[in-house]
Amino acid sequence: MTRWDASNIADQTGRTFIVTGANSGLGAVAARALAGAGAEVVLACRNVDKGAAVASEIGPRARVARLDLADLASVREFASSVDGADVLINNAGVMAVPLGRTADGFESQLGTNHLGHFALTGLLLDRISDRVVTVSSGAHAMGSIDFDDLNWERRKYQRWNAYGQAKLANLLFAYELQRRLTAAGSSKLSVAAHPGYAATELQSHTESFFDPLMSVGNRLFAQSAEMGALPELYAATASVEPGAYYGPSSLGGLRGYPGRSGSSKASKDERVAADLWELSEKLTGVTYTFGA
Repeated sequence: MTRWDASNIADQTGRTFIVTGANSGLGAVAARALAGAGAEVVLACRNVDKGAAVASEIGPRARVARLDLADLASVREFASSVDGADVLINNAGVMAVPLGRTADGFESQLGTNHLGHFALTGLLLDRISDRVVTVSSGAHAMGSIDFDDLNWERRKYQRWNAYGQAKLANLLFAYELQRRLTAAGSSKLSVAAHPGYAATELQSHTESFFDPLMSVGNRLFAQSAEMGALPELYAATASVEPGAYYGPSSLGGLRGYPGRSGSSKASKDERVAADLWELSEKLTGVTYTFGA
C-alpha cells in the first residue's frame, strides 16, 4: 500500500468504535478521524474531563465514558455498560514510568498496557462484531516475558525493560487472540499496530531525565500524532489480514504511511503466548469464551 491516510477511510456510518485512551495523543486523533468518517465513537478514558473536551470538539458522534485500565473494577464497570460495538481499539498506555502498582497490585506498565486491555477485551468480545486492534510498539523488540517475576516484585525495576515487556505482551496477546478466534471458527479479527516514532504526550510523562531529551527528539525526528495514528486507523477500518501487524513503512518503521510491519522472534513464540494467556486469565479473573 502507498500513502494511505485518513482520507482513505471508507464510510463508517452505522458503525461504533471504542477507543481507549482517546482523551489525548493517538487515541484522540483516531477518534476524530473515525467520527469524521461517520462512525459513532466511545472515548474510553481515565481522565473524563479531558475526554469530554475531545468529545465536545468532535461533536454528536462522540461520547466519553470512564475507563481506568489500572483498576479491574473500573474495567468491569465500563464493560458492563457496553451494549455492543463493531471495533475495539486497545490504544491507551503508559511508557517508562517509575515503579508503581495498579489498584490490583500489578506493575503499572504491564497492568495498564496489557492486563487491563486483556481483561477489557475478554469481557467485551461477545459484543464486538468485527475486530480488536491492539496497539504495540517497536519497543516490544527489547522486551522479554519473565514468568518468574512478571510484576517486578523481586528483581530491580528497570522502567524501559518493563515497558518492553508490556509492549511484547500486547503483541503476544494480539497474535494469540487471532489464533484462538481462528480455532473457534470465528469471523472476528485480531490485528496489531504501532505508531513508529510519533510525537505524543507519552514521551513527556516518564518522570525521568529522558523527558527533555525526548522532547527534543519529538521536535527534530518524530512524525506527528496524525501520522502516528494511521496504522491503528488502517488496522481498524481497512481490509486487513487476520493477525497482521501494521506500522509506518519508512525508516525502519519509524515514520511514514502504514504498511505491514515485522516483529521480533519472541513475539511469535506460541508457547510463551499460550502461557502468558493462561497467566493473564488467572491474574485478571477474566476467562475468554469464543463463538462465531
